[in-house]
Order: sequence, then C-alpha cells, then structure tokens
Amino acid sequence: MPHDTEPMMLTACRTGPLTGEARVPGDKSVSHRALILGALAVGETRITGLLEGQDVLDTARAMQAFGAEVERVSEGSWSVHGVGVGGFAEPSGVIDCGNSGTGVRLIMGAMATTPIVATFSGDASLSRRPMGRITDPLRQFGAEVTAREGGLLPVTIRGAADPVPVRYRTPVASAQIKSAVLLAGLNAPAQTVVIEAEPTRDHTERMLAGFGAAICTEVTEEGRVITLTGQPELRPQEVAVPRDPSSAAFPVAAALIVPGSELRVPGVSRNPTRDGFYVTLAEMGADLTWQNEREEGGEPVADLVVRHSALRGVEVPPERAASMIDEFPILSVVAALAQGTTVMHGVAELRVKESDRIDAMARGLEANGVVVEETRDSLTVHGMAEVPGGATCRTHLDHRIAMSFLVLGLAARAPVTVDDAGPIATSFPDFLPLMRELGADIG
Repeated sequence: MPHDTEPMMLTACRTGPLTGEARVPGDKSVSHRALILGALAVGETRITGLLEGQDVLDTARAMQAFGAEVERVSEGSWSVHGVGVGGFAEPSGVIDCGNSGTGVRLIMGAMATTPIVATFSGDASLSRRPMGRITDPLRQFGAEVTAREGGLLPVTIRGAADPVPVRYRTPVASAQIKSAVLLAGLNAPAQTVVIEAEPTRDHTERMLAGFGAAICTEVTEEGRVITLTGQPELRPQEVAVPRDPSSAAFPVAAALIVPGSELRVPGVSRNPTRDGFYVTLAEMGADLTWQNEREEGGEPVADLVVRHSALRGVEVPPERAASMIDEFPILSVVAALAQGTTVMHGVAELRVKESDRIDAMARGLEANGVVVEETRDSLTVHGMAEVPGGATCRTHLDHRIAMSFLVLGLAARAPVTVDDAGPIATSFPDFLPLMRELGADIG
C-alpha cells in the first residue's frame, strides 16, 4: 500500500458462522529480523513464509539501500545476500520506513555502530512515535543523532566509527529497544549487555543464536540479562517464518464471538513470549485446542482449532502485558461480548503505538454502545450480551484498530464501519479475502 492514499471505508455486518481454515500471514516480527540479520550475514540467506505486508517490504528496501542484495524469488520466498557485520554501505537517499515502528527502530540499531550516515523517515503515524527511547542507548555506543523536537522522525544517525560496548537496562518493557541495542552491539567490541525487568518477545535472541552469534540469557535478581559477544561473522541461514499469532488473533476472536463458528489456524507461532492473548482467552473460557506442536525455524509452532464460546470477563495482570501488547485492541472487542467486566492492566505502552490505542478503542467501543473506563495504564470493558454497534470508528492510520472494529461488526446488532481500512495492508494484506472466504460479511 502506498504511504499516502485516499481513505478506504469498510463496513462489517452481522454474519453467520465462520468456518474453514485461516492461513494467516507470516510473523511480522520474525520477518523484519530475518531480513536484517540476513543482510548482516556473509552469504545467501533464504527466507520462506515472509510476510509481504508494507511494513516488511519497507524493511526489505532499506536493506537494499544499505548494500544487501534482496530478491523476491516467489510468494513468501526471498533471498538475501548479506554484506556482513559492519559492512553496511551509506544509503544514497532517505530510508522511508512507512508505518513500521519495528522496522525503523531495529534498522537504526543495525547501522548505528557502522561509520556511515543515514536519515530515517516515516508516514504521519510513525512520525508521531517516540524514537528517543532508541536513540538514547545508541548514543552510548558513540553514534551521533539529530532528530526533530521530542526525538521524533525524521532522524539522522551518524554511526560510531569506534563503537564501545554498552550495558543497558531497558526503561520500559520493549522488544524493540532490546533488539536495537543488541543489533548495535553486533559491531561493537567485547560484550554488550541488555537487562530487562520484564521478559519481552525473544525473536532477536533466538535468531541471533541461529545465525551464529554468541549470545546467552540469564534470569537474575536484576531481571533477564542478555549478553552478546560483538563482532561475530554471522552465517547465512534457511529461515522458515512461522505464522503470526498477532494476525491470527483477528480470525480467532471473530470465531469466538460469532455463534456456530469453528476455524482451524495452521502453523501459528507458540513462542511463550507472545502467548499472553491466548492465555487470557483460555481464562475467559475460550474453546481453543492446540494440535501438532512442533518447531520450525527455531520457533515453536502448532495448529490451532477455535470454536465459538461463551466467554466471561477476567482481570489481565500487568506482567502479562508485554506478551500480548499488540493484541489488546482485539481483546477489548472480545471483552465487549463477554459476560462481566474485563480489566486490562499495564497497557500504557499502547498509548505510543501506531495510535493511542487505548483512546482509539475506548472511543470506538463507546460509540458502539459499550461502557468502558480508562486510566493512563489500564482499560476496563464492561461486557454485554449484545453490542448495539452502528457507529463509524476512527482508525487513526492504525491497522490493528481497523481490523478490531471490523471484527466487532461481525457480531454487533448493527453494522460497524471503519473510516480507513487501508493501513491493514501494513501487516495483513490478505485480511479481507481471508475473512470473506471464512464467511465474514465485510464490504
């Protein structure tokens, strides 16, 4: 999807049972990392199952701009000829990361310890998101950073000519901060250490180890201590990207709230740092069955069968937030159709995503007749037997907000419209045809 297009309004109407197989796209987090580490390896990395959404395509173009050869071989299959750690070339133009916070922050880390200059930009949504949380630790490596007031894009980074290793405690639970520091540490001497009080998704650690980096994780009184030995020669890999549990959340939620539904979602990542949404659904009484558990590309995966369920409200503890940070918008929709009250704690990070997701979901749910309460760090949804619906919801250029309200419309009494479904292409380009094939009335 181009970064500047006319808004695409869509409406979801109450529908009959959803049935069939939902083959959701490859994991977005793993796809970004596979391209970046492939570009930093020496030789050819082959990737299958790559998410071909706009966010990931922007990262692929960025790797080309830094000198790697990146080629699409066939649908979901890509080849990356890397330039080695410290081998990035200076790009000739601005690196446009579109809507992707993960892409821009990880790429900043990957180039910050190479003596080149790069300028990063993004769309209107990304340009409002904080970058200081990334550029502050990169300065500790010796990089020079220039940014707009408030640390916002566009950001120019002059990579460190003589980088020094860093020991860094993450100020908030964020896999993006952790990953940016680890990627910067690749081209620094000795050991770079990241300490996180709460565990966040560990795709970077898993993939660095798979590419041959010396990296270890210890659980101590300080928290999780991740130690990376710098300046390795990364070995090219065959990377099989598992299906994205965050994308799977939308058809799964739809099946749970639409009576008579039963879906199978094959090959979904079961990474324990990403399973908070599914743990919560189980607590709510969801009928979820995991089958054929296995490992693919260093990640645990399984096939999920989900059936319509009578759900009850629950309290989601703050320590679970990091493992389901992208799923809170769709969880709030599920909560609206559960019996009783659901309270989600520890969600302040949602306020600095593609949009202020707490505010966006609260306003949209209220417009559709749901009673909600919010604080800076919590969202409370009072479930009801039926949601009235009938509203047009603002998506704020946020793909997850758009998909969440379209799912709500499948079970609400009156149709639910979103003001712009275009951003869905950033993470789930086949969302509409997939949902329609399952029986959803979206148009």
